[in-house]
Amino acid sequence: MPLSEHEQRLLEQIERALVDDDPKFASSVRSGDRRIKARRRLQLGALLVLVGMAVLVGGAVAPSVPLGVLGFLVAFGGLALAVLNYRSATGAVEAGSAGPAGAAPRRGGRGGKPRRQPLKNRLEERFRRRYDQ
Repeated sequence: MPLSEHEQRLLEQIERALVDDDPKFASSVRSGDRRIKARRRLQLGALLVLVGMAVLVGGAVAPSVPLGVLGFLVAFGGLALAVLNYRSATGAVEAGSAGPAGAAPRRGGRGGKPRRQPLKNRLEERFRRRYDQ
């Protein structure tokens, strides 16, 4: 959930006060951009997939079951790492986080399609409408 402009200004003031009071502590606590870390993990995941596939093929060429299993596990771990960090790395927004419950879905920039609510929310809304009638 994004912060309002007022909340962002307050947060910036707090950060500036922290840097003024104790710059050493502020630099050690500063987390940086999360997207950069997520992109690195995404790239590491892609690299692990490639290495795992190479080891898997190597295990198939030299008939070695443990080598093939190891390659599969490395590739699967890399794929899991990439999938788990994809949304953070690209800045994609979840479909279910459009706004408060019952709010109409917003339209994306440049004339995008309206976001669909998750199935659970649509079914609950349909049940409420039937119950109210």
